[in-house]
Amino acid sequence: MDAKHIWIAVGFFGQALFFGRFFVQWIASERRKESVIPRSFWFLSLGGGLILLLYSIHRRDPVFIAGQAIGMFIYTRNLWFIYRRAAQAAAVPAVAPPGTAGDPP
Repeated sequence: MDAKHIWIAVGFFGQALFFGRFFVQWIASERRKESVIPRSFWFLSLGGGLILLLYSIHRRDPVFIAGQAIGMFIYTRNLWFIYRRAAQAAAVPAVAPPGTAGDPP
């Protein structure tokens, strides 16, 4: 197998990951009976986008490079929002309901 065929396989692998995000989103939405974007959607976007970015750099395609590079920023930013919200939620102290042992005398 020569380098050309390896790069074509890399490109198809990136496309498969990128397609996988739509499949994951569709299944998650069907299960909840509403439009849902699961965290795995963003990880598949990031992985597929990174591989496609590498492929587009190898091909020296400026249109493809620009599109994938911008996408990488968006996917990373969305994951940042998800993890920041989770960290903030974990940092909020639990408040005991009134009438429990946590009330002052």
